[in-house]
Amino acid sequence: MIRFEGVSKRFAGAERPAVDGLDLTVPEGSTCILLGPSGCGKSTTLRMVNRLVEPDAGRVLVNGRDVAEVDPVQLRRGIGYVLQGVGLFPHRSVARNVATVPALLGWPRRRIDERVDAMLAVVGLDPGEYRDRRPDTLSGGQRQRVGVARALAADPPILLMDEPFGAVDPVARGRLQSEIGAILRQLGKTVMIVTHDLSEALLMGDRIVLMRDGASVQADTPERFLAKPANAFASDFIGADRILRRLSLVAASEVASPGEAPRAARIDCEASLADALALMLASGTDRLAFDDVGPSRVVTLDAVRGAVREDGPLEMARALEN
Repeated sequence: MIRFEGVSKRFAGAERPAVDGLDLTVPEGSTCILLGPSGCGKSTTLRMVNRLVEPDAGRVLVNGRDVAEVDPVQLRRGIGYVLQGVGLFPHRSVARNVATVPALLGWPRRRIDERVDAMLAVVGLDPGEYRDRRPDTLSGGQRQRVGVARALAADPPILLMDEPFGAVDPVARGRLQSEIGAILRQLGKTVMIVTHDLSEALLMGDRIVLMRDGASVQADTPERFLAKPANAFASDFIGADRILRRLSLVAASEVASPGEAPRAARIDCEASLADALALMLASGTDRLAFDDVGPSRVVTLDAVRGAVREDGPLEMARALEN
């Protein structure tokens, strides 16, 4: 769906390129996370897809066509775009904000109204309650939901999101990331998200591209990204808790085995191994039964250790034993 071929970009007066010879493919229907520290080139990379930034060298292709050959206005109307702070029109109602692109495309009023209501419902906002409100009456999380609804309103196949949750308070951020991620997977959009937040990348991405100095350091699935960092920079970026982060990606039910456990020590069957480990430590037990499937299947501390040992970091395995 989206492909970068030897793409480079240097801004005037800069000591080095913002993007330097980048090769990258984003398959159709996947969510690709551009991850990295400030100044690594991730936002510049994203903005070259919809021609908000033009490359100096190389090509950016969407559906096999060089975007440089497409009228930028027409290109952008076919690509959803969500940015930090949302950028809603403050003088327009929620409904008129969501309707922005369909109106530009000349959709009939009835179709627009139906689409607005449908998109508000998709992002968890009751149309009857929210369509006539102004952005300044909404919380940060609600404004972000409206921004996503606006980006999806014309049903674009591609969605670009630049630090989409950076302005949302930490309490609401995790819930919003999870809910929006589930919506995007259900809709089957091709998504690129820029973030410096590793937790967000792990929660939302099918593939993570870690960038440094305008180049890709590692492009991998979240599981392999945590298990096998490509180099010292990737390992340092992930941090010392990378094994616990990896455990958060594995459902405890995946390593369950037959057995009995005290009824007081139970966990939801959708919980992660990280959740299971935390509950074991808090409860002083080495095994947990599942809430929904009866006491005949359990997850044990040995299973958690096994998941850790599978990728070789014996230091963490020893730490779990102490």
